[in-house]
Amino acid sequence: MLNNTQWLEEDSLDLLEKVENKKALVLYNDEVNTFDFVIESLVKVCRHDVIQAEQCTYLVHYAGRCAVKTGSFKELKPLCEALLDRGLSASIES
Repeated sequence: MLNNTQWLEEDSLDLLEKVENKKALVLYNDEVNTFDFVIESLVKVCRHDVIQAEQCTYLVHYAGRCAVKTGSFKELKPLCEALLDRGLSASIES
């Protein structure tokens, strides 16, 4: 039987493992794709609503990059590939 301290330690380890496994899908600015195309891509690929896609697109344009989605590597890999297939610059980062 586990005591309260052991439960807390196990819960903390589970939470730490989830946080460490969380990755970010990062979209980078380029001089090729239009705002409308990037917005459309984020809506279609990442399932953003239009407002969220617009905000991310402006962040990418003015800051050079934006984390457009978070999750596990397994979840983000097909999204990243879809953005790359559309000619956007993206990567998965820790």
